[in-house]
Amino acid sequence: MPLRSLFFALLLAVASPLFGAEFDPVMETAERYVRAQTQGLPGKVTIAMGKLDASRLPPCTAHEAFSPPGTRMTGKTHVGVRCLGPNIWSVLVPVQIAITGNYVSTARALAAGQVIQPGDLVSSAGDLSTLPAGVVADPALAIGKTLRNSLGAGQPLRDNQLLAPMVIRQGQTVRVLSKGPGFAVSSEGKALSNASEGQIAQVRMPSGQTVSGIAKGDGSIEISF
Repeated sequence: MPLRSLFFALLLAVASPLFGAEFDPVMETAERYVRAQTQGLPGKVTIAMGKLDASRLPPCTAHEAFSPPGTRMTGKTHVGVRCLGPNIWSVLVPVQIAITGNYVSTARALAAGQVIQPGDLVSSAGDLSTLPAGVVADPALAIGKTLRNSLGAGQPLRDNQLLAPMVIRQGQTVRVLSKGPGFAVSSEGKALSNASEGQIAQVRMPSGQTVSGIAKGDGSIEISF
């Protein structure tokens, strides 16, 4: 066999598996979308795409992925892929998304109204996709806050189960700081509502005017213009 013919025969033998591999644009579109949607999530993300027979779908030259209504990008879920042309259709692609990371659970039974102390919590590692939404990842985010409802030992702790300490209480005299471009004016008023840090608080000023501002950690209220 001439040297040139032998070269092309060897090239074909090496390249054949690649050329023979089936390219599935539907699955590729779905997986690319899942990876983009899960970027930045806390913990290690593992994605396992399910199976879909796309061979019977009408021809398509442009695909677009989307999240079906109510879809959560964790655990066992689905990603939608629609065809933009020349045919119009859509399919659901199954996917399993596991997120391994740290979460906080109760070390003992805790009562509603109890202020969380360091010994009340334990930090564990596991698949966050199997836990309720909003689970607390760092014990420091819960310590010092008040529990809304009672919890048994070993239960995951969620953000919406915690109340931040009150920094402003109704009836107390508070400092009101009004700030704007190039000015800052401090005055006093009477709080008309309770507020935790970062919440909106209402204050009655000496003039009788009622204003609203952001409660600060030092017990003051800031109004920005």
